[in-house]
Amino acid sequence: MLLAAALCFLVLLLATCTAHRGDGGDELVANGSFALDEAQGFPPAWQPWLPEWEQARCTLRPVADGLLVEGPGRPYAVGGAQQLIEGIEGGRAYHVGALADLREIAFPSQAVTIRLQWLSADAPCHPAGMLARGPVMDGSAAHFDDVLFAPEDADRVRLSLEVRWPRGGSVLWRRVSLFATQAPPARKVKVGTVYLRPSRSTPERNMELWCEQVAAAGRLGLDIVCLSEAILQVGTGTGPEAVAKTIPGPDTERLGAVAAQHGIWVVAGLSELDGNALCNTAVLIDRQGRLTGKYRKVHLPREEWRMGVCPGDEYPVFATDLGAIAIQICYDWFFPEVASLYALKGAEIIFAPTWGTTFPDRDGTVEGETVFRVRARDNGVFMVPSVYDGSSMVIDPLGRILASNGGKTGVFWAEVELGRREPLPWVGHWGSIGPRDRMPHTYGGLLGADREPGA
Repeated sequence: MLLAAALCFLVLLLATCTAHRGDGGDELVANGSFALDEAQGFPPAWQPWLPEWEQARCTLRPVADGLLVEGPGRPYAVGGAQQLIEGIEGGRAYHVGALADLREIAFPSQAVTIRLQWLSADAPCHPAGMLARGPVMDGSAAHFDDVLFAPEDADRVRLSLEVRWPRGGSVLWRRVSLFATQAPPARKVKVGTVYLRPSRSTPERNMELWCEQVAAAGRLGLDIVCLSEAILQVGTGTGPEAVAKTIPGPDTERLGAVAAQHGIWVVAGLSELDGNALCNTAVLIDRQGRLTGKYRKVHLPREEWRMGVCPGDEYPVFATDLGAIAIQICYDWFFPEVASLYALKGAEIIFAPTWGTTFPDRDGTVEGETVFRVRARDNGVFMVPSVYDGSSMVIDPLGRILASNGGKTGVFWAEVELGRREPLPWVGHWGSIGPRDRMPHTYGGLLGADREPGA
């Protein structure tokens, strides 16, 4: 799938690297193939950028196929090329594409970056600029393909090709392109969560109550709704073994029928029986009522493992017509690795069926509401918990609470724009920057020997 995507991008890039586009956008990059003028010694229209500290400089060398960037003997060398482009129209969409060849590069997303520093006159619109999506790797070929919006006050842009820490490898920039294009369609999604805590109930009555909430979300026109954890257990006085069924099975069929009737995606927590294994599982049901995927709770508190509940060991991300979706369950939110893994796999929304809690901070102690907001902020994703203690919420990638039940029962929702890339004041758009600035080669301790409990 990755190879097909990369090849499709290459075809698109070759088709559009001409002086004029059918959509009216002229090529804005001068000398996008890095043709060399021998008299100048560097590709015309481009300027090298190098750090002030000479010992940390990459070498830049024009070659027949492009611009070669290396750091021989300097594993943490940096450097690249940049071009100032005039004639930018504020508010317009611009397509940026590039092709580079990477040799012996261990971490491509860390090593190669395309940065667009939008300017108003000579002042940066944002100090960090914006980063183009990529690279998508096809063997040694690194492809960039993205559409970015110029800020309303932008009138020019500094396009930078950045290489960081090649560690003995090399980057050959082959070509780069920038042109005005049609704005992509908005990716607006109506995302809902439920607050409902049955009491003195039965599993059968619980199913009726939760199906009513799905139907209510459907009548509101929502695209997807998140139910809570173990929806057939809460308020019934039963344990997971009493309500566990196979998945798919009668419970997913019942939820699926309501989802299909209202054309809505549903996330719900159930107890699963898989042979001799008892699992705490959340399911994803599509608009047609089909079981699309499931997630088994990985991190188990004592209350569950002492009952014999079996942990899961996978973190699936599901492709949907809404975007990339992931699920965690309750105690998983105590462990930051869960959301981080999902974000690295491309998840845009993480749904969290949760027994509790998402209380606001009390007595100076960080509680669940803050933790969920931080998980969203840390990873640049939407977080959607549905709980029994605290508040069911929709939280945006900057940690803002967009919807909360505020002590009430029912469906609570917000319309979100998944295509929006809102920057932090100084750092920039964290969803673009965070994965590049990770240092995975230093994280081996996460997989090392156990620390003595309490140490």
